[in-house]
Amino acid sequence: MKNKNYYAILMAGGVGSRFWPVSTQAFPKQFHDMLGTGQTLIQKTFNRLAQLIPEENIFILTNERYNDLVFEQLPGITKRQVVLEPAMRNTAPCILYAALKIKKENEDAVMIVAPSDHWIEDENAFTANVKTAFEFCQNNAALMTLGITPTFPNTGYGYIEYDKSSTSSIKPVKQFREKPDYATAKTFLEQGNFLWNAGIFMWSAQTVLSAFEKNQPKLFELFEKGYDTFNTELEEEFIKENYPKAENISVDYAIMEKSDNVYVIPATFDWNDLGTWGSLYDKLDKDDNNNAVVNAQVLLENASGNMIRTQKNKIVVLEDLNDYIIVDKEEVLLIFPKRKEQDIKKVLQNVKNKFGNQFG
Repeated sequence: MKNKNYYAILMAGGVGSRFWPVSTQAFPKQFHDMLGTGQTLIQKTFNRLAQLIPEENIFILTNERYNDLVFEQLPGITKRQVVLEPAMRNTAPCILYAALKIKKENEDAVMIVAPSDHWIEDENAFTANVKTAFEFCQNNAALMTLGITPTFPNTGYGYIEYDKSSTSSIKPVKQFREKPDYATAKTFLEQGNFLWNAGIFMWSAQTVLSAFEKNQPKLFELFEKGYDTFNTELEEEFIKENYPKAENISVDYAIMEKSDNVYVIPATFDWNDLGTWGSLYDKLDKDDNNNAVVNAQVLLENASGNMIRTQKNKIVVLEDLNDYIIVDKEEVLLIFPKRKEQDIKKVLQNVKNKFGNQFG
């Protein structure tokens, strides 16, 4: 039987603009089957969390514009489980809001904060790591995170430096490091006590709220004054009025980097944050010429290293084209060099400026 004190905050409010044109503001990537598995990313994440956490204790934190999408894709959940942000305010305000709601429901709650768009292959290893963290958080006033052992000097992730002298499987964190340049990332890997920051957090309701009260008193006070309304019919009115007043700040800056009771477990599972078409390409099966194909029928001649995605098994013919992203979606066709994938966000803005917001 699953532990009734275990909770999850499933973060599903992002826009995922680097996955344009599939991911748009109206229908972002977490609601798409990006991997061609038959499940959308949010469905896959929900089911992964439900291996350890009672389904009724998984709260979905999203922007109010995605309310209907959440219920369409997770039809078994109740209104109580959907926590809606009336404004975009980064991760700290929404996590604080959800943690207060959970604490009011169950003072003994321990919880995980998990993004909805991560790819994790070994779900049993993930569950084991989270269970270890939960047990630690039940007995210690700890803010915990799962760190990913780096496989190369990635400049696109933040890093977690842990205490090298620790022999425990749970390591005290020395400091969080910003996204480095390539030379700095290489030194991190050489030192051997640096992990990628995956943005997966675990803590008890009591501990995380104490951290907010200590390190973000203004933000804490803003939400705490509505505590009596939470989980009642008065909550929506309070949140609509006060949520937009919250500072736009990430949970890393708000509490993790300022606290001295932070611990990390080096994860034992493979992980990818599915942030770009290139990261998706890395995880998909490839043909003999390293082309990754989703929902398309292809005829390829002298074509290699391409990421090809269409709707409804469209036939795609390619010749003499290498290392491109080719994405066909209704009224938009993207043909873009893989090496420039970080520029897709800028391209999207240019498209909106020229053709209108309905295309993004």
